Parts: sequence; structure tokens; C-alpha cells
Amino acid sequence: MIIKSLIIIAFILILISLGSALYHLVNRKAGDQSQKTLRDLTFRIGLSMLLFVFLFIAVATGIFEPHGLGEGMQMHKPVQTERIK
Repeated sequence: MIIKSLIIIAFILILISLGSALYHLVNRKAGDQSQKTLRDLTFRIGLSMLLFVFLFIAVATGIFEPHGLGEGMQMHKPVQTERIK
């Protein structure tokens, strides 16, 4: 549960950083605003890379087990029916 909470918090921080960069980009009044936009986007990219590495290590070590649509599809083998000649 802690892993999922950390992932959700990271996604929320990424979205906040993206929104902040958008705000500074739209309300550009001086050269300082472009520096704030650059700082926010750099923070977002760094946080995204950190999240990716964390997820990769968590899956590789078995701490976090991914699940999704593919797993359910692999468990059910298609039923073979007889061909009608």
C-alpha cells in the first residue's frame, strides 16, 4: 500500500509541476517567467525519470507486481470448437 501511495503522490507532484509551468508560460511578463517555466519543467522531467527508475527497480525486485488486462487474457485459453464440415 505504501508503494501505491508513493506512486500516486509522485503523479500528483508531476501534475502540479506541469500546471505551474503552464501558468508561468501563459502569464509571461518578463524574462524571469521563462526561468520559472524551465525550472518547473526540469523538475517534472526529473521526477518522471525518478518514478520510472523506482518502478523498474520495484518490479525487478518483486516489491511491486504489475497487473492489468494482459494477465487476465493469458489465464483464459480460448475454447476450441469442432469444425463443421
